[in-house]
Amino acid sequence: MDPRALIRAFIEDNFVLHGSAKALEDDTSLLDTGRVDSTGVLTLVAYIEDTFGVAVSDEDLVPENFDSIDRIVAYVERSGALAQEAS
Repeated sequence: MDPRALIRAFIEDNFVLHGSAKALEDDTSLLDTGRVDSTGVLTLVAYIEDTFGVAVSDEDLVPENFDSIDRIVAYVERSGALAQEAS
């Protein structure tokens, strides 16, 4: 399964958006929509670290890296984890 699909499945399985059946788009803000709160970000980071072998530093815990599926995938790609998996 590709990283985008894994991340999407984790978010959809663990962060239910109550009262809305609206589909989650890849560029939808997880924070602004209330899908993920600050505690949820830590859960998401633990998943990213465990699944992709990424060590997320405190400096990297910013919305620019974890606010949407697109941003999370880009962060994982920048970390080099996907390149390591392919080799």
